[in-house]
Amino acid sequence: MVTWNDPTKANEYLARIGTSEPRLAGEAALREMLPATPTSVLDLGCGDGRLAALVLEARPGVEQVVAVDVSPPMLGAARARFDADGRVQVREWDFSDSLEPLGQFDVVVSGFAIHHVEDPRKRKLFAEVAGVLRPSGVFANLEVVASPTPELHAAFRAAIGREADDPEDRLASVEAQLGWMRDAGLEQVDCLWKWRGFALLVGASP
Repeated sequence: MVTWNDPTKANEYLARIGTSEPRLAGEAALREMLPATPTSVLDLGCGDGRLAALVLEARPGVEQVVAVDVSPPMLGAARARFDADGRVQVREWDFSDSLEPLGQFDVVVSGFAIHHVEDPRKRKLFAEVAGVLRPSGVFANLEVVASPTPELHAAFRAAIGREADDPEDRLASVEAQLGWMRDAGLEQVDCLWKWRGFALLVGASP
C-alpha cells in the first residue's frame, strides 16, 4: 500500500489541494471562526503547513505555531515553507503519540488528517485536544467525513475526481464526531460548514 511517506503520493496531493474549490470554501469557513487574538496554535497533521500559514495570515499576532506531521515529504515541505519564520516550529509527530508534550495552545487546527486514524484513537485524540487547549481555546477540524449512504459517498467521490477511496481513510460521521468532541469536554460543538464529504467541526474549551 502506498502511504503518505511516499513522495509521489504526497506531491500529487499537494499539487491539487490549492485548486479544490470545496476545500478553499472550507478553509474560508475556518478562517472566519478563528478567535480574535490567539497567540499560540497547534496544527495536527500539518502537511506542507498550508493551514498553519492560513492561520498566520488571518491572525498575524500569533507568536507561536507548532506544526506536526509524520510524513517525511510533508515535513520537508513545511520546513521549506516556514524556514524564515521564527514563530513556527515544525516537528515530527505521529497520531499515536500523546499531545501533552507539545504544550498548551489557544487554537488547535487540523486539515484533512484525523480521518486517517481509527475511531477509538479519534475519541482519545479529541480528549487530548481538550487537554492542551487553554481556557476558551478553539479546536477546528476541517475534515473528510463519512457520507450517510453509499450512494452519497459515491457522488462525493465523483465530485472530487476520485475513482477509489484512499486505503488509509477511516471515515466517521459528523454526528459521531460531534458526540465524541462533547464527551471530551468541549463546548459549543457544531458542524459549522459542510459540503458533501467535507466538514468543519468546531468546539471550544471551557
